[in-house]
Amino acid sequence: MGHEGVVRILLERDGVNPNTANQYNQTPLSWAVRNKYEGIVRILLERSDVNPNTADIHGDTPLLWASSHGQEGIVRILLERNDVIPDIADEDGGTPLSRAAQKKHEGIVRMLLERNDVNPNRPDKGGRTLLLWAARKKHEGIVRMLLERNDVNPNRPDKGGRTPLLWAVRKKYKGIMRILLERNDVNPNAADKYGNTPLLRAAEHGYERVVRILLERNDVNPSTVDICGRTPILWAAQNGHEEMVRMLLQKNNICPNTADEDGQTPLLWATKSGYEGIMRILLERNDVNPNTVDICGRTPLLWAAQNEYNGIVGMLLERNDVNPNTADKYGQTPLSWAAQRGHEGAVRVLLGRNGANTSTVDEDGLTPLSWAVRNGHEGIANLLREPMDFAPEYTSILQPRVLLSTEFSKLSEPPLKRTRRS
Repeated sequence: MGHEGVVRILLERDGVNPNTANQYNQTPLSWAVRNKYEGIVRILLERSDVNPNTADIHGDTPLLWASSHGQEGIVRILLERNDVIPDIADEDGGTPLSRAAQKKHEGIVRMLLERNDVNPNRPDKGGRTLLLWAARKKHEGIVRMLLERNDVNPNRPDKGGRTPLLWAVRKKYKGIMRILLERNDVNPNAADKYGNTPLLRAAEHGYERVVRILLERNDVNPSTVDICGRTPILWAAQNGHEEMVRMLLQKNNICPNTADEDGQTPLLWATKSGYEGIMRILLERNDVNPNTVDICGRTPLLWAAQNEYNGIVGMLLERNDVNPNTADKYGQTPLSWAAQRGHEGAVRVLLGRNGANTSTVDEDGLTPLSWAVRNGHEGIANLLREPMDFAPEYTSILQPRVLLSTEFSKLSEPPLKRTRRS
């Protein structure tokens, strides 16, 4: 409760200081505001010697506190004083306006925006403006209110380079996205410091409805790249977002073969992750290269064989334009990798293709059979022996199976000094 009568009696005394503060630098006015004692606030503000802008140790002035806590009546009383600073900031750079916007106090926001001495674009220490806070907190009413003004910059980013639109996309606030995208001056391709545009972010996380909304704008770039060289379709393929891949491929200006900094295209990423559905969608296009290679020289077929995605191996080998013998920078072919890792199913699929060469030699002088023997994959060794013209040291593999394990231990070679990348 507020003792208004006591306050009046005390203020009539000459020796009473109305601005005295406690150890937290809180004055009588700040206490009256915190406790919502409007009557005492009025009594104190009637005196010209009461400082309405005194901040406590956290940088909170009476106006900042009242704005943050939705105290419209007290905000109105404070703003009646000509010496109140309406744009004063706390230790984090937050103003009464931004505080009110964060907490969705629309009445206070409107009250402050009516003043000429309030800057709606003033950022806090994180570079966040009023509009950015409203978009981030899903306050559609405040976003509309701000965009009605001619002096609000809808593209101003925070210190991370994130615009109000990008924040709306990150939070999946479709209503705010639509409000922003209705404006021609909103840049839908503005990227943060990592190169993430709204479309890239939505594609990465599988926000299908968000992607649809963004693609309604003709000026959205579907082939934009982040700092790692990844495009929206690459992110969608990498993370298994099949419908999104279809959606993006409908754009005429999409490039399905753009590779990231590791040389990996959407097709390579889909292969590495085993997404057969996305593979089929991509391979239906005439402009997708099925033999693309990454920085290690590995093709989609090699990755599929290495990871034993036998369905994808078979899918690729159905095509006449896929070379089953393309080797990586270590000289290893898909068959060599499958034999090395013991993927018997992949070996069978590869051997079913007449073009698979069983005699290729990698940079260490090892053939697919050598790898099978070396790693103890007896079944694969038996599969590989028949089409091969064996050297004398491998004729033991033709002996009955009961002798095979003995021969394997004798034929095993010492470990390679080089560590091979997987």
